[in-house]
Amino acid sequence: MLTPGAWKKSSFSGGGQGDACVEVAHRHVRIAVRDSKAPARASLRFPPEAFTRFIEALKAQPPPRPTPPPPTTSPPAPPRPPTTAPAAPPSPGRR
Repeated sequence: MLTPGAWKKSSFSGGGQGDACVEVAHRHVRIAVRDSKAPARASLRFPPEAFTRFIEALKAQPPPRPTPPPPTTSPPAPPRPPTTAPAAPPSPGRR
């Protein structure tokens, strides 16, 4: 197991509390990668050459577009009662 100081958090950590990212550690002849939200779980290990190609391929891609929020579906509004005009006041002089 690697010591906590051996792991480096990605400089881009997404939204929220900055924990939506991965952490990377250099281990002898492998690069280890783990989920920062679950550091006690398993990590993936790659040869440095494969990891370098992977990072270069990511950098060559355009940045992702923000995901639009899902459409809100609200129940239909209840029908409105018919509007009636208020009765006109009697005109002066007529009874």
